[in-house]
Amino acid sequence: MKRIVTLLTIVLIFSSYSAQAWNKLGHRTVVEIAKRHLTEEAKANIAKYMPYDITKDALWMDYNRGKKSPYRFTNSWHSYYYDSKFRHDPNVAHKIQNGDTMRGLDLVTYNLENYKELTDSAVVFNIRAVLHFVGDMHCPSHCKFINGRDDAAPKVFVQGKGYGSFHGFYDSMPEHIYGWKKSPMELAKELDTYSKGKIKKTCKGDHHEWAKECMRITNVIHQWNPNDGTADLRDDTIERSKDVIDIQLRHAGYRLAYLLNKYFGE
Repeated sequence: MKRIVTLLTIVLIFSSYSAQAWNKLGHRTVVEIAKRHLTEEAKANIAKYMPYDITKDALWMDYNRGKKSPYRFTNSWHSYYYDSKFRHDPNVAHKIQNGDTMRGLDLVTYNLENYKELTDSAVVFNIRAVLHFVGDMHCPSHCKFINGRDDAAPKVFVQGKGYGSFHGFYDSMPEHIYGWKKSPMELAKELDTYSKGKIKKTCKGDHHEWAKECMRITNVIHQWNPNDGTADLRDDTIERSKDVIDIQLRHAGYRLAYLLNKYFGE
């Protein structure tokens, strides 16, 4: 009986990791990039609520989305859909009740713009949410094309090597590109290459405008590997994906810093 329970625990743990957009490396890299651009005022104000390294909470929302979690309502916030005309579609059946990434960020934006009116625990929750969902918004497998491959094929293959799903394959793309031993701090330093002027241009607008850009940038993964019923992906899918992944991680980090500075940089 103990062996069965242990095995079940391992399966559940593996399942929770496989559901993480960007996996550990991606989400933590986004926060590490953001930290490099926080103002001293923002750092100090955030530290009043979270007196520790905020990278620690980069995946908090993934770990607290289960059926028994009081935050179960956020489960649908981890992704959003768009159609062939690059229009955000909030009407996908399982998103209607609790909303999607865009709805989640709408709520978080309202809350953090008025964070001084919230309880300390509510502020912490909303910071954790923005740390995570800005990353999710930029992840190719969580910015979902309605007619794309996504999870249509239960298993995909690249050069004969199998992966659990197209979605899961792209969730772990930063590790496929940079290796499983790469640290988020190292990768953040490598990717943080924009000038101040380019960062300002990248952060222009709000999360709805950023999402439109994400749709167009990440849609190339569906052009390379359309939902044609085959399980085999292009042999060069990982190599082709590097520029897209780099751009999205970089933009997510800069935009996260922009939002945190906007909310807490007083």
